[in-house]
Amino acid sequence: MSSAIRLGADIGGTFTDIALECRGRMFSAKVLTNYAAPEQAILDGIAVVTKDAGITPADLEIVIHGTTLATNALIERRGARTALITTEGFRDVIEMRTENRFEQYDINLRLPTPLIPREDRFPVKGRIDAQGQELQPLDEDALERLADRIAAEGFGAVAIGFIHSYMNPAHERCAREIIAAKVDVPISISSEVSPQMREFERFNTVCANAYVRPQMESYLGRLQTRLKEMGAACPVFMIHSGGGLIGVETAAEFPVRLIESGPAGGAIFAADVARRFGLERVVSYDMGGTTAKICLIEDYQPKTARTFEVARTYRFCKGSGMPISIPVIEMIEIGAGGGSLAWVDAMGRIQTGPESAGSEPGPACYQRGGTRPAITDADLVLGKLDPDNFAGGAIRLSVADAEGAIAREVGGKLNLATEPAAFGIVEVVDENMANAARVHAVENGKNISDNTMIAFGGAAPLHASRLCEKLGIDRCLIPPGAGVGSAIGFLRAPFGYEALTSQVLRLSRFDADKLNALLDGLKATAEGFVRSGSSGAITREITAFMRYVGQGWEIPVTLPDRAFGPADADWLRDAFRQNYARFFGRAIEGLDGLEIEIVTFSVRAQDERPLPEARQITLGTPAEAGGTSRAVFDPTEGAPMPSAIVERDALTPGTRIPGPAVIVERETSTVVTSPFDVVMQDDGTLLLIRKETAA
Repeated sequence: MSSAIRLGADIGGTFTDIALECRGRMFSAKVLTNYAAPEQAILDGIAVVTKDAGITPADLEIVIHGTTLATNALIERRGARTALITTEGFRDVIEMRTENRFEQYDINLRLPTPLIPREDRFPVKGRIDAQGQELQPLDEDALERLADRIAAEGFGAVAIGFIHSYMNPAHERCAREIIAAKVDVPISISSEVSPQMREFERFNTVCANAYVRPQMESYLGRLQTRLKEMGAACPVFMIHSGGGLIGVETAAEFPVRLIESGPAGGAIFAADVARRFGLERVVSYDMGGTTAKICLIEDYQPKTARTFEVARTYRFCKGSGMPISIPVIEMIEIGAGGGSLAWVDAMGRIQTGPESAGSEPGPACYQRGGTRPAITDADLVLGKLDPDNFAGGAIRLSVADAEGAIAREVGGKLNLATEPAAFGIVEVVDENMANAARVHAVENGKNISDNTMIAFGGAAPLHASRLCEKLGIDRCLIPPGAGVGSAIGFLRAPFGYEALTSQVLRLSRFDADKLNALLDGLKATAEGFVRSGSSGAITREITAFMRYVGQGWEIPVTLPDRAFGPADADWLRDAFRQNYARFFGRAIEGLDGLEIEIVTFSVRAQDERPLPEARQITLGTPAEAGGTSRAVFDPTEGAPMPSAIVERDALTPGTRIPGPAVIVERETSTVVTSPFDVVMQDDGTLLLIRKETAA
């Protein structure tokens, strides 16, 4: 793989990041995202990096792509008009939700509007029970009439979700055949998109998949066509939300799996750095132009989950968004990026985000028509950014426009001078990120200060030192290429896929043959996706999600990759109790008749990748920074401080520069606050380390 010419492309809300790995060297570029034609930014970035590398697009051997387009389509409700066909009596499941109140004491609470309006949801007779047996035959005549109506009314996509179809998909498949015979639009069925129990989550996921599918199919088709026109005839693969690679055809059929693809690349990038330095407890911090993402990584693996929410509509409260029931790398995401807008609320408090200036018009300092202050404007006013050398000089920043926007929207309303108002903006966003990191760690039973931070993304190195101060973290790594970290992460991702299905299996009625057959099917499905892009050795991870009968949620239990026999019922029971005790302090004992059941099975397959070269962290030898300096506002001192300005490329391994300082490079700048020093590692990684740590 080291000799291959591989390219990663990450479309974000503000910038499109390109990373080219060419014969052992890395070339990168950041291009403003083109909302009207997202593929154009990728082509522009490819032109830049291939020129820098001295190659042509025809030399590319593989392109790996991640995008926020599916996410944005859901958030902005810009998908196709979609028809939902569902079981009679379940028409309103996606509107009733689970009846949980995410703000218990808010009497004016409004639930999010369902993705598909009621008039576009069509119930049909036919029923499968919880064991997969047919209770009522499917009304095929009604489906024939419904197909004519869907064709006549010009729907752009169809979602089919029947009750208990994860146990028996026969009705959904039959309905698809009937509709497809008369309607030439993409059709998604829940038993393929998300074959898991809990109808609200499953129905919502298939609706989301159908809703964005025409747009994503069109985009991916245009991208492939234009890449070929450019001369790049290489295969294109997509990174999915679980952190593996899938083919473009699969991505076009199941675009809902791409919703968290960009952040997944960032988590993989951080996990690769953690393994390189032998760091078993890491918190990754990814701050781009629109959002900030925080992920806990243990034993070099990001934690995954089976569901997540997108497009939260109520103060970013859990439960206020659309649940998507697919495998995903678990992280916490807040609206805090370089383009996040600052404003003053009715109580006179500075707030930041979730609204973002994006790339059009962008922060006020971009001079592209933006008039409201963003985080980037505040960073510029505080001296963290060089207005003449932003994005390698590609974008000239206006200090005057940034100061004017901050004074008009924040300083003037609070009777603050421009500099204190700018500090208030960045302090609020840093505190919001610190709180999000604390909450994420507590929810996972971890102490955040025990971790090493790995920061990347265009804006994260500007804020990492201050975030470490707030969280009590002593060490932070800024890897080479941090400004395009997610795109580099795409190049480190394995070909992988996670296949899931819900099949309730009580241990009191344990059937080893049934279990083996079920797992064999999942293994074949997962490995089939992997084989579409890799012929290497495959590793598998098998998980059973188990609970006491009657409980509302399950816990994961890792299973051995082998055939099971009748005696394994006791092994499964003991493994569940051990994991239950680890999660909740003790297992439940002494209740007669309390049964244990497996609810969902998962097989994750991926191809083996070579381990990165191991590195040792060096604490370095103190040295004078030399070079130029400028005044940068230091939060510890509460005033601008003379700060050394050092080119990253000019640092030699082992050099330790005391803060305050700013380490500058093409895609980002690393701000070293006064409590920290910065040490260059032998692989080009920057280590931020507290001054009291011995050299």
